[in-house]
Amino acid sequence: MNKQSDQRQNPNTHHSRGRRKAIRRRRTRFCFLCICVAAITTLLCLPAFLNRNVPGTGTSEPSSFLQNDLPDSLIRIVNPAKRQKMDNAGGTTISPGTTDADSAHTGNSDNASQTGGNSDTAASASGSGTPWYLLLVNRTHPLPDGYQDQLELTELDNGQSVDSRIYPALQSMFDAMREDGVYPIVASGFRTTEKQQSLMDEKIASFESQGYSADRAKKEAETWVAIPGTSEHQLGSAVDINADGIHSAGYQVYEWLDKHAHEYGFIHRYPDDKTEITGISNEPWHYRYVGEEAAAEIHRRGICLEEYLDAVSAAP
Repeated sequence: MNKQSDQRQNPNTHHSRGRRKAIRRRRTRFCFLCICVAAITTLLCLPAFLNRNVPGTGTSEPSSFLQNDLPDSLIRIVNPAKRQKMDNAGGTTISPGTTDADSAHTGNSDNASQTGGNSDTAASASGSGTPWYLLLVNRTHPLPDGYQDQLELTELDNGQSVDSRIYPALQSMFDAMREDGVYPIVASGFRTTEKQQSLMDEKIASFESQGYSADRAKKEAETWVAIPGTSEHQLGSAVDINADGIHSAGYQVYEWLDKHAHEYGFIHRYPDDKTEITGISNEPWHYRYVGEEAAAEIHRRGICLEEYLDAVSAAP
């Protein structure tokens, strides 16, 4: 009764409510339109945003910057040892993209890298005639004494380093990957003995924190981290290659490397079907420079480095 009386006293109430509903509908439509415009604008601007030089995130370790504007691609050479010598002599610092390693590597990258730089390091350090690029390092073949002391390293944008002799081949491979729309980073390169020991200590501590005894933690850690002196990363000719995490995914990098890395002298060092021989589980990111000839043969035959070296030593 009261409601009907209110309606009779306020004949405009019904119309006012209708207007308010109409206003709310218009506001809702306007907000929806704004959201659609913002979404379309974002989609149109996203490609340009992604093509800027931005730091990559990698999959597990620190990444490099994408140097899209540099003629020599992802890797920018900085040679700390040479730079220090030049500074001490009052000369200018070495410019990005140029070192003695570059001038020594002309023509075929395999042949050039075998002759340029400190190419006799492996032979002199190990007391054998084994070429540096085929030096075997694993649990039964530790790094020769004094090997690292004679290395000349090239430092990359992200602070990682590699043996200067593999840089030209690595650079060429990264250039080719980028041309195919795949963007890699060097997640881990050369490691000192101290760095390798640090990684081992961290892994042991991790297992101990889970309740493992000291002995068991050490044994478990050694299944994940190479014992110092037995890691290929200490050679400087092995690299862990991951995706930048922005332009490419890990599987794209690994697929490309599996098909083409041997063309640049690199091999997938620890294949899944060779674990019993290498003692290392499959690592699709770990690649080792062995020269184009050896890499081509290893890839063609589907063998690992240990098998290749056994075949070479058994040949008449």
